[in-house]
Amino acid sequence: MTTLQPISRYPVPDPSEWPDDISARILEVQQKAGFVPNVFLTLAHRPDEFRAFFAYHDALMLKEGGLTKGEREMIVVATSAVNNCLYCVVAHGAILRIYEKAPLLADQVAVNHRKADITARQRAMLDFALKVCRESGNIDEADFQNLREQGFSDEDIWDIAAITAFFGLSNRMANVISMRPNDEFYLMGRVPKAAAETPQK
Repeated sequence: MTTLQPISRYPVPDPSEWPDDISARILEVQQKAGFVPNVFLTLAHRPDEFRAFFAYHDALMLKEGGLTKGEREMIVVATSAVNNCLYCVVAHGAILRIYEKAPLLADQVAVNHRKADITARQRAMLDFALKVCRESGNIDEADFQNLREQGFSDEDIWDIAAITAFFGLSNRMANVISMRPNDEFYLMGRVPKAAAETPQK
């Protein structure tokens, strides 16, 4: 299904207007995913901010560390739901389903992570992320100690907080500009790819 709805309330630049480095990044994503996520197209409206945004994104989401890629996506989905960000819940929910090979997980995490099919360690991680999201001024040593008891290092705790904070920015900008999720995201990771592509009779 192809939507005719605008993907942003701000102008989306034509590919001919993209600076060379941004064009290269977008084409790389398109080749890998088979489509261009709308976040790349909408943020191309501000090239300097596009570069800064994706540099920080990559530093947080692609790094090695004590959090798996799936756990990083859990943080994004849970906190984006609190921030009412449709784009990030849908897009990162798709990525979460794929990383974890769990078709139900993103919906569970978005609605109520404490009822989700996750480990006690992951539940503690998301409890902390939501506290950072909602009431970061109340973070104290007890929060750190609770996470340490679950096996998280202080660097892991920084990562949880940084991902939450970064996507707090992303959520708010996505909401302000009415960034629309790509239709492709909705089915990704829910059903086997072959089944999704088979016409229904």
